[in-house]
This record gives sequence, structure tokens and C-alpha cells, in this order.
Amino acid sequence: MFQELLVVTDNPGKKREYQALLASLPVPIRFPSDLGYRIDVREDGATYTENATHKARAGVQVSGLLSLADDSGLEVDALGGAPGVRSARYTPGTDADRIAALLVHLDGVPWERRTARFRCVIAIATPEGDLYTAEGTCEGFIATTPAGTGGFGYDPVFYLPEFGCTMAQLPPEVKNRISHRARAVQAALPILQQLLKRRR
Repeated sequence: MFQELLVVTDNPGKKREYQALLASLPVPIRFPSDLGYRIDVREDGATYTENATHKARAGVQVSGLLSLADDSGLEVDALGGAPGVRSARYTPGTDADRIAALLVHLDGVPWERRTARFRCVIAIATPEGDLYTAEGTCEGFIATTPAGTGGFGYDPVFYLPEFGCTMAQLPPEVKNRISHRARAVQAALPILQQLLKRRR
């Protein structure tokens, strides 16, 4: 019986989001640090799906639990889709360092060409070896300067025209409805519900 779901991340921002996004599930949501595990997986796959799959399967291997992991990135059209799968490793340092590098690369690019999207792929791995994936995207533009203190990663420069603000300026409950991760979870929830129902 699946009595817990392991979400393979110890990123504080992701943990907060997953606690909210998966709150409807009938099992506790656990993270590696809750259980005393350290799960380090090299994110060297060529795609988000490869990286998410490696992490989800590592979660099963370490814990024996139904495991969920994601990989996500920012795709900027004017940069040919970069930083993409390398978003977290775009440049050494902090989120602020990566944002600064991104803005340098977009210096002089006009607003209409600053289109971008966040993409998230979720992988769900079972102890029996089954694997399921789900994906979500969120479209926007890259702002010329950061704004907002919420969220994490590239949120302060990801501008959402329909809201008139950056992702980092959205209330958490709004972000958890429209973000790439929220949409990937929405696509993954029916899979998780079926798996949990099957094993109860």
C-alpha cells in the first residue's frame, strides 16, 4: 500500500509549492530530508524528462516509496530556447547571479522579442518499476529589471502580461494556480489518484 508520497527535492521554494499543490492527496507528502535521506542526482540529461526520471527513480531506490520528481527550466525564444534544461546551472552562483547573466544576454533585445516560457516535467516512479510523466508550461516575457520578492529562480524577471506583474509579485495562491509547476501537477494528479486508489 502506498502510505506516503516522496517528492524528491529539498529546494525550500519547491517544497512549499508541492505541499500546497499536492494537499488534496490522501497520503502524507514527504521530502528526502524528512526521512533522513540525501538524494543527489546529477542533472546531466539532455531533456527535462530524463532529469526528472533519474530523480524519481533514485527516490524509489533509496526509499522504496512512490516517488515524484520534476525538472523545469526557462526557455527564452531570443536565445534559441536557452537556458532551458541548464537553467539551474546557467552561470555559477545564486539565483540573482543567473538573472543578471540572463539580462546581460538580452541587453538591447526589444520587448516583443523577449517572449519566454517556463516548462516543468514531472516524473512519477513506482516501486514496481512503472514510470509516468506529465508536463506544464507558462508563457510570458523577460522583464528588463527584476521585480518582486516572492517565488524563486527566475520568477523576478518572468513577466505575465495578463497579471501586469512578474511571477515573483504574484500571491502564492495565484502562482500555484497558473505556474508551469502547478499545471504539471494538475496533469499529474489523475495519475497519482489512480495509483493511490489501486493500492489502497
